[in-house]
Amino acid sequence: MPSHPTRREFLLHGTAALTAASMARVLDGPIGSVAALTASPAPLFSISLAQWSLHKELFDETIDHLDFARVTREEFGIDAVEYVNVFFKDKATDVAYLSEMNRRAQDNGVYQHLIMCDAEGRIGDPDTGKRIQAVENHHQWVEAARLLGCATIRVNAASEGSFEEQQKLAADGLRRLCEYADNRGINVIVENHGGLSSHGDWLAGVMRLVDHPRCGTLPDFGNFYEYDRYQGVQEMMPWAKAVSAKSHDFDSDGNETTKDYRRLLRIVLDARFHSWVGIEYEGDRLSEREGIRRTKALLERVREEFSAPGDRDEQGD
Repeated sequence: MPSHPTRREFLLHGTAALTAASMARVLDGPIGSVAALTASPAPLFSISLAQWSLHKELFDETIDHLDFARVTREEFGIDAVEYVNVFFKDKATDVAYLSEMNRRAQDNGVYQHLIMCDAEGRIGDPDTGKRIQAVENHHQWVEAARLLGCATIRVNAASEGSFEEQQKLAADGLRRLCEYADNRGINVIVENHGGLSSHGDWLAGVMRLVDHPRCGTLPDFGNFYEYDRYQGVQEMMPWAKAVSAKSHDFDSDGNETTKDYRRLLRIVLDARFHSWVGIEYEGDRLSEREGIRRTKALLERVREEFSAPGDRDEQGD
């Protein structure tokens, strides 16, 4: 594995990350919004854009990864991004490239919130050597997140065996990774992303076993498959450090047709979560950009509805 960037390299090339890191500490506080610095009351939650929402354009090279921050700001008026590592897979330790990401994000006033990490091995692999290797494979993304001023990396909790065995194996891998990430000031969160991780009760049990302040969840509105999505989100919310507002399609009134956004966002807010809710459009009928716009409009509309004085008082904000 390539060596990690040195402290000198960070100071020489990662200056923009310092600004982003300072912003991250504010954004990931109790309120979790830039508005907290300038206005009161703060919005109930802030909106970020998950890079996977534009995966077709990125894979087709219609847009370049380095332009994602600019497109996010200019095209959608969103000021925070959630990267996916597959779009800069060979750049995790490339300080010059990460510095260019910093520069472009800073130029566009965009906060680089997290990196979603895939294809780095099974954190809960039954083979101890493979499990430890998977943990070590994620170290480079922890370092990249630090240089980019991110707060978090998202990992997958894939494993094998019985319900309880997989919990213990995933918890072991996550605990090892969290201990490494803690020294870099980075959170490690798990998404419901297939297998038992898409069962809210299983993932909640893993969180209890890990029992580390850096470890958390990323409830995704759309990845529960044969598990009740509303129950799953509710079970994951006590450990949530980010939320993924997955969307697929919309009716003529702008409502998501495959899930009840109001019910889901009520669960999120009832858990007193007021940080980043990421747009992740994954539909086929609308273009990616139109799907992003529709998702943003719905999130903003529901946020406004829930911001009515009576509603906010009821939540104890």
